[in-house]
Amino acid sequence: MRRIAPFLPACLMVAAAVLPAMGHAAPAPDYAVVATIPGADGGWDYASVDPVRGRLYVARAAAVMAVDLATGKVIDTFAPAQRAHAVLPIDNGATLVETDGTTGLTRFINADTGADIAKVVTGKKPDAAYFDSATGLIVVMNPGSSAVTLLDPKTHALVRMISVPGGLEAGEGDGKGHAFINLEEANALAEVDLAAGKLVRRIPLAGCDGPTGLAVLAGGTRVLSACANGVATVVDAASGKLLQTLKVGEDPDAVIADPARGLAFVPSGHDGTLTAIAIDDPAKFAVVGTIPTQVGARTGALDPRTGRIYLPTATMTPAEGASHHGQAKPGTFVVLVVAPKG
Repeated sequence: MRRIAPFLPACLMVAAAVLPAMGHAAPAPDYAVVATIPGADGGWDYASVDPVRGRLYVARAAAVMAVDLATGKVIDTFAPAQRAHAVLPIDNGATLVETDGTTGLTRFINADTGADIAKVVTGKKPDAAYFDSATGLIVVMNPGSSAVTLLDPKTHALVRMISVPGGLEAGEGDGKGHAFINLEEANALAEVDLAAGKLVRRIPLAGCDGPTGLAVLAGGTRVLSACANGVATVVDAASGKLLQTLKVGEDPDAVIADPARGLAFVPSGHDGTLTAIAIDDPAKFAVVGTIPTQVGARTGALDPRTGRIYLPTATMTPAEGASHHGQAKPGTFVVLVVAPKG
């Protein structure tokens, strides 16, 4: 992730050749913003939902924010942080993994108390992270070090670092020990063999400017990348072939997958929209709806129990002078709750 919101990148034009996919039989989903959850002022980045404990976590500039989804209780400073980027529940929700952009640490946090269990020196500006089911390791993207760092969640030890230049962004595993990671500066997709500790290949993403959010879908066979210039690319994981380019909103920073409902969602910070993509047919993904949200909402998380989507944002001021970036107005930070109707 390039920066913690509320800073937004300049608007980028969508290539004229890009057209939305047509001909898919899936019905358009009926979703809407149904509520907001207010929080303290400050920047934000990735979010996650722990369905076991029924909690939403948001990585904030100075803390990890926690929300009890059953009661609505908000703890703005559940655990201290310094420019948090990712917060990831593991161990059936008993432990949180948080990446600290300022300190270069990945912190293991007790989910009952918010206290640190362990701190691991990870690299410069650790950002996105995920738990890899095939290797049992935590995979951390460190764009400041141009490296992927692998951590053992049981011993909290650093297992290895793998050099991957190109501006590391979000990554996810294919279930077979390989990671696919967006390279924002290279406009490419990296495939990394985690067990062998090596970069396998870089896949160019033609027409994609600044890939950020990513999801590996269809049983590990498709990689969906969201790009700053308002497109999403679909790549065949085996061949590396670019199969589709779909129209989404500008300035996304996440792909929120809901495979149980056959959908993936791309939140657009510039447009204030959430693009719904049908993913039930691996042969052809299709845009099936655009849900109005709010400018600034570009990351988020899904509660798989309910299908609800949680999008952090704030009311943004217009950019002034030579700056392309608006700022969040004090007292306006909220998490939007987007829910299927009915």
